[in-house]
Amino acid sequence: MNGGIDRRRLIVLGTAGALAAALPGRAATRAAARLQPGERITDNHFPAPEASWYKKLDEGRVECHLCPRKCRVANAERGFCGARENRKGTYHTLVWGASCAVHVDPIEKKPFFHVLPGEKALSYATAGCNVECKFCQNWEISQFRPEQVSSYWLPPDAMVKLAGQYGAKLTAATYSEPVIFWEYVRDVARASRKAGLRPTVVSNGYIQEKPLRDVLPMLTAYKVDLKSFSERFYKKLIRGELKPVLDTLVRARKIGTWLEIVVLIIPTWNDSDQEARGLSRWVVKNLGPDVPVHFTRFHPTYRLTDLPPTPVPTIERLWKIGKAEGLHFAYVGNVPGHPGESTYCPGCGALLIRRLGFQILANRLENGHCPDCGRKIPGVWK
Repeated sequence: MNGGIDRRRLIVLGTAGALAAALPGRAATRAAARLQPGERITDNHFPAPEASWYKKLDEGRVECHLCPRKCRVANAERGFCGARENRKGTYHTLVWGASCAVHVDPIEKKPFFHVLPGEKALSYATAGCNVECKFCQNWEISQFRPEQVSSYWLPPDAMVKLAGQYGAKLTAATYSEPVIFWEYVRDVARASRKAGLRPTVVSNGYIQEKPLRDVLPMLTAYKVDLKSFSERFYKKLIRGELKPVLDTLVRARKIGTWLEIVVLIIPTWNDSDQEARGLSRWVVKNLGPDVPVHFTRFHPTYRLTDLPPTPVPTIERLWKIGKAEGLHFAYVGNVPGHPGESTYCPGCGALLIRRLGFQILANRLENGHCPDCGRKIPGVWK
C-alpha cells in the first residue's frame, strides 16, 4: 500500500508546471498564498478556509455538525478527525485543496459496477478520517493528521484540468474518508459538473443529514462501505455506530443519486449466514432490490493481521444468500475471475457485463437495457 500511495502522489508532482494556470480565482489565490497547483504544502501552511456545517458556541467553542460525533471543540483544538481546527471561535478545514493521494483508477476499482463501465476516474484524498477501522487499507493517510503526511495543493479547477489530461471522465473522492473533506468534495463536484465530468464519492456514510443533502445531489454516484449489520462490529472495530450509516443509505436512496454498497467480509466478525440474510433483507426492504451490494474479500492489514484472508467459499456462500434474499445485483469482490464479478439480467439471466478484476471484457448493454429480453438495467451508462 505504501507504494500505491507514492504513485498517487507522483501524478501531482509530475504535472505541477502544466497546472500552473489553473488557479480558481483571487480568493483562492490569496488563501493559498505562494502555492501553485501541484506544489507540496510545506511547514504546515495549509490554506485552511472556514469550514461549513458547524455552530458557534459560547467561550469560543464550536460544535461540528458534519458527522454524527458532533465534536465540541475548544479554541486551538481539533475534532476527532484531526482535519478541522477551532481558531478563536471560527472552525477551519485544514484539508481543502490539500490532496495527499491522487491517482487515475478504473471506475470498477471503487468499486462502481453500474457507472460508466470501463471509464477512468481521477481519484483523490486528503489526510484524516472520522472513524478508525482496525482493518483500514489506507491507514497511512486516514489515521494521520494533515501535517503528518505529504500533501499537495490541488484546488478544484486544477483537479478537473488534471482529469482532462489523463482522459478521466469521472472524479472520485476516495482512499481516506471524504466526509472530513466535504467542502472540498462539494467544490470539486461543482467544478467537475461545469467541465462535463461525473463526480463520485466513496464513503463510510458516517455523516449528518444536512451536509449529505447539501452535496449528494451534485454527485453522479455514491458508494457506501456498510462495514457490518452489527452494532457490536461498529463499536469494536470501527469506533462508530451502525444506525447513522443506515440512515444515510435511506436518505441517499431517496435523494436519487446512484448508490452502491460494499460489505467487507471479515472472518469470525461479519461472515455469518444470519447477518448476510439480515443485511440483504434490510437492503431489499429499505433501498430496493436494484441497489448493487458487493460482498468483498478481506485481506489482513493495519491492526487486524491476526485473521486469515476471507476464504473464497465464504464469499460465495454470502453472495448466494444475497441473491436468494432478493438482491438483483449481488457481486463478489476481490476474487478476480469469479463469475460473481459480472452483471447478469435479473429478468432472463443473460450475461450483460463480463469483468475480470477491474477490466471489462464484454459489455452487451444496449442503451441501458438487456439485449435479450429488453429489461431496463438501472445504473449510469452514458
